Amino acid sequence: MSNTNHDRDTLRELADEGNEMALDRLADLADAAGDLTELSELLDEGSPRAGFLLTRRAVASGDLRELQRISDAGYDGAGQELDRLLEAPADL
Repeated sequence: MSNTNHDRDTLRELADEGNEMALDRLADLADAAGDLTELSELLDEGSPRAGFLLTRRAVASGDLRELQRISDAGYDGAGQELDRLLEAPADL
């Protein structure tokens, strides 16, 4: 059985070389650690997984500004969620 616990440095090296699975794994590790700064940096590097994870958090907290920021960074799913939330009837 192979070892599935890869160290961050190795994952970072692979991601820097264009390995998207390593980039996704870094995003998963950052999400598990609650490291929003690293997730944002990974989104800026073009990680769709980071965009998904940040979007999920922003939707859960109802953070429309964060959804706009994530959408502006290139993750279309955040824009879709933002539109969905804005189209929902307001609770008066």
